[in-house]
Amino acid sequence: MARLPPGPFVYPILDADLLAGRPCGAAVADLARGGARIVQLRAKGVSDRVLYTLAREALSAARAAGMLFLVNDRPDVALMLGADGVHLGQDDLPPADARRLLGAEAIVGWSTHSLGQLEDAALLPVDYVAFGPVFPTVTKRDADPVVGLDLLRAARARTTRPLVAIGGITAANARATAAAGADGLAVISGILAAPEPAAAVRALVAAIAGASATP
Repeated sequence: MARLPPGPFVYPILDADLLAGRPCGAAVADLARGGARIVQLRAKGVSDRVLYTLAREALSAARAAGMLFLVNDRPDVALMLGADGVHLGQDDLPPADARRLLGAEAIVGWSTHSLGQLEDAALLPVDYVAFGPVFPTVTKRDADPVVGLDLLRAARARTTRPLVAIGGITAANARATAAAGADGLAVISGILAAPEPAAAVRALVAAIAGASATP
């Protein structure tokens, strides 16, 4: 059974739009060199064939590095490739259906953007809950309102599941985010837009070293 890394952990999201021509497998290898133990591929707006090709390449690199690999939005692609799981948003396939498709041993993550959505997730068959955006972010168009650290602390108090913070996380605010209760710190542009993604991951890992994510 796939298990999330012990918290607090850095959770890079490999957004295909930010690869800038870099091979997907090489990008995953960079993340692993920086100390990441889990990665999620997000490739919105591409054809199924392109998504499958990118995901297969990313999975191969993740397996070589001993990393967990999740696919954003698409449990069918995760199933075909034998990925470790899927991350779903509020408008995606319901988690119960993804669980039936992928089985009990897969990791299923679920995005939430308010305390109400977080509380609703208590009844869903998910392994972790993402919460955010914690800070302002430019990665996602039409992003949900910023929740901030106070609401992140409130979210921590309302769930016993692993809690993944997302949105605007950098090495400068990573420790405060982990201390507020995040088990995982999902980062996109803070890593992929850096001149050296491996160094960016290392900086995040160093920033949260010793921080507690205990409820």
